[in-house]
Amino acid sequence: MRIAVTGSIATDHLMTFPGRFADQLVADQLHTVSLSFLVDNLDVRRGGVGPNICFGMGQLGGTPILVGAAGYDFDEYRGWLDRHGVDTGSVRISEVLHTARFVCTTDKDHNQIGSFYTGAMSEARLIELKAVADRVGGLDLVLIGADDPEAMLRHTEECKTRGIPFAADFSQQIARMDGDEIRTLLDGATYLFSNEYEKGLIESKTGWTDAEILSRVGHRVTTLGSRGVRIERVGDTPIEVACAEETAKVDPTGVGDAFRAGFLTGLSWGVGLERAAQVGCMLATLVIETLGTQEYTLRRTNFMDRFKKAYGEEAATEVQSHLA
Repeated sequence: MRIAVTGSIATDHLMTFPGRFADQLVADQLHTVSLSFLVDNLDVRRGGVGPNICFGMGQLGGTPILVGAAGYDFDEYRGWLDRHGVDTGSVRISEVLHTARFVCTTDKDHNQIGSFYTGAMSEARLIELKAVADRVGGLDLVLIGADDPEAMLRHTEECKTRGIPFAADFSQQIARMDGDEIRTLLDGATYLFSNEYEKGLIESKTGWTDAEILSRVGHRVTTLGSRGVRIERVGDTPIEVACAEETAKVDPTGVGDAFRAGFLTGLSWGVGLERAAQVGCMLATLVIETLGTQEYTLRRTNFMDRFKKAYGEEAATEVQSHLA
């Protein structure tokens, strides 16, 4: 499968607050919040949902196609992605803007507060997927991740017009979008990704019930935090996959992106939905054990040993034939 991943390309500035955000909030003063947190650590990392997902797919042996816009400071980042199996030939480079920035603070309970500067990401709306498809010989699936909102709408409409299967994954951009935009982005998607909170927000903003949304997409994939993931399809029994056991909880940033990377790679291998979700959960476990979204190393023997322990010998045998 030729899978294109559209989404933000960014640098992550990750900070750690040693306390709890909840302890600093006064219930009857939330309408006038003015807070500053003294943080202990600052790590500057490569990020953005597009590269994060593509990096994970590359670690699993795939060659994902990254589609997005970056700044004139992208050369080093491009080299990193190229070395890790990512096709960066469809990244648009701005002549005047910096690559986007994500600034995020995590408290001791792994709650997060983040801000995102768009920068060059605003030029993603100028990218046409037909040019991408022509360059690589066609596209089998496009994941439309959190990006410039106009770009997300354009990519969705183009997929529908050209008959390209697409996955809707608007995550962080739900807060900016209204009901009409969200309805447009998800209607007709082969896969709809969200976490539990986003699932409720999607239903609230669209005015559609869970059943109505499920009837408009091929599969609804909902990540459940430490409880794993649930995959639903009209007429089928939901599939639920638990997380693999982690050795430590270091940083949750990028865990959802890693799940998507593993899940999409499993689909490209032709394994079933349950098996693809297991690959996604195993890869997500590697990320939560690591500071940064692209700092983990996938050692295949170790990966398969842990995968077998989590999901059994039959599942491991099927996956290993592809991973090797």
